[in-house]
Amino acid sequence: MNFENFFKKYGITIKNKNLMIEAFTHSSYANENHTKSYERLEFLGDAVLEVITSEYFYLNTDLKEGDMTKTRSSYVCEHALATYSKEIGLNKYILVGHGQINNVNDTIIADVFESVLGAIYLSEGFETAKKYCMEIIKPYIESEYHFFSDYKSALQEMVQTDKESLNYVLINEEGPAHDRTFTVNVIIDDIIFGTGTGKSKKEAEQHAARDAYNKRAR
Repeated sequence: MNFENFFKKYGITIKNKNLMIEAFTHSSYANENHTKSYERLEFLGDAVLEVITSEYFYLNTDLKEGDMTKTRSSYVCEHALATYSKEIGLNKYILVGHGQINNVNDTIIADVFESVLGAIYLSEGFETAKKYCMEIIKPYIESEYHFFSDYKSALQEMVQTDKESLNYVLINEEGPAHDRTFTVNVIIDDIIFGTGTGKSKKEAEQHAARDAYNKRAR
């Protein structure tokens, strides 16, 4: 896995390459190859991301606590993190198992943003992790780019404006009880407008709503 050149763009030389490989390793690949997945690093990266973005909004805005929370959440939601990962090309390095290879969805891509941040924090320290993170996210904040965290509500408002009917239909459910994957279609006036998958029905519905919203907004 040749990710060294990628990180050089951010002035980072990865000292612990095995840790970074772990950051890109999905559980499906880990299970097939008897290695570690990114899940623990994702947990750490999530906390590091919260500190970095919380500090930014505290130091650079006069927002009240509730408004800081709401604003921050829009820039660290799954859609936002997946967007960052795709823009900078993190998704190209993700390792998945054979059964997952055609389903590298936004949930996985967003998770990897956090796991990589966690690996950078452990390997290179907090200041390097903050510089890397803000170089990616800050332009979105400064341009007031809007990420929806609730696409179901946004789609509902769009449909109500046109007085159309909207339904979510579960079309598939697979995997063991502890690791289920759900697939949902969103149907507007009897036409399938979007499809989404997730680890819960609610997550799948949000992904389906996002798919439909983006198609109708074009």
